[in-house]
Amino acid sequence: MLKGTRSAILRKVQPVSIHGQISWDVYFNDPEQPEGAIEMARVGPEAVEGQLEPGHRITLTYLLGSVTAVRRDTPNG
Repeated sequence: MLKGTRSAILRKVQPVSIHGQISWDVYFNDPEQPEGAIEMARVGPEAVEGQLEPGHRITLTYLLGSVTAVRRDTPNG
């Protein structure tokens, strides 16, 4: 996907430090295939909106094929 959004189910968030810079590995999968393959995106902490917990529905924002933002979906959209 060059640009757009995608819904997903959050499976795990893991902080990772690379040369002292903290990033987050966000593990997720397709909500239509909850038992399907788990994918991962590495983002900076500034790219994550809201408190994320496994099982939350999230929206991933893509630009040029990379995840640029992760937002927790609200219950009413």
